[in-house]
Amino acid sequence: MSEAHPHNYPKLHNAAWPGVVGKGEDSEPPIDLDTMLDLTAAARVDGVKFDGVDLFLFAPHVDIDASDDNLKELAGRVTSRGLVVGSVVAPVWPPTGGGPACDAGAGRTAFLTQVRKACRIAQTLRKLGARPDGVVRIDSACSPAEWAIDPEGNQARIAETFRQAADIAESYGERLAAEGEICWGGMHSWRRMVDLLERVDRPKTVGFQADMAHTLLYTLGENAPEDRILPPDYDWSDPSILDAALKTLTDALRPWTIDFHVAQNDATVFGSGSHDHTGRHCLATDPNGKLDIPRHAGFWLRDAGGLPTRVCRHICWDGCMFPNAVMRSPQTWHDILAVMIDVRDAHGWKE
Repeated sequence: MSEAHPHNYPKLHNAAWPGVVGKGEDSEPPIDLDTMLDLTAAARVDGVKFDGVDLFLFAPHVDIDASDDNLKELAGRVTSRGLVVGSVVAPVWPPTGGGPACDAGAGRTAFLTQVRKACRIAQTLRKLGARPDGVVRIDSACSPAEWAIDPEGNQARIAETFRQAADIAESYGERLAAEGEICWGGMHSWRRMVDLLERVDRPKTVGFQADMAHTLLYTLGENAPEDRILPPDYDWSDPSILDAALKTLTDALRPWTIDFHVAQNDATVFGSGSHDHTGRHCLATDPNGKLDIPRHAGFWLRDAGGLPTRVCRHICWDGCMFPNAVMRSPQTWHDILAVMIDVRDAHGWKE
């Protein structure tokens, strides 16, 4: 904290998974976790640093079957750099050992197995003193096309899978955050996302993870044109129209939001490696970005009365599928940290 930056909450986290997500045989090789931790720990803006990292529980970063000794070593690697762990991503998708939540048989069993393993890791890191807060992130692990074969039946089955996942999370003292992205069936529009959360009806355990890049695509009706909010001919020249659309979106989903990703988007979709096309993450300084990041973050982080919600004890930068050369540049993390500080200056608080 300083006179220029008086707030110390929410804590500022970097995401480690951009070193893994979108990488692979038909893209670029992953960036190892230690490199991601070093780049995060080295960033400084006005004497402010990142407070922690959010993790992807998937090799080569964190093995979902990591032993207690493995996790103790992981905690040491993070805390020795002056960081903590926050939210963690459960690898619930079929290629990573999980299964689609819309499948009431083997798919559900595999999905829940991965949730259980992720909750055990999250709890262990908490007990080791390396994780003061955070959630376990999930999604439906099925595509909109797969979901559309039987919308009502699949929505009901996803809700039941999430309810069973909630039982598991509660047994470990954890909460689950469902990330809304246009590439996840049953979560691919803002109305479907609200419907799913209402069907699950476990607000103390299952909430929403808002990512500014992904949720911008909600306003455009990508993969769900019937739920588009922005006018079809919107040309981005009138910011008041965008603000009205984001107000509609955030009024519906803010009450469910328990985890928040700061991000930028240029109103296009993108995918690389094995990742489906979803809202493109742009660099914080991208001139094509459509979001005023600090101001629009307030649509999520302030309530209807304009007061900070203080629900998210930390916020995280999410920028997946950037080239490795960009990821390895210290300037990238300097620019990201700067905009994260701007968000906290505008909507944070002091404890």
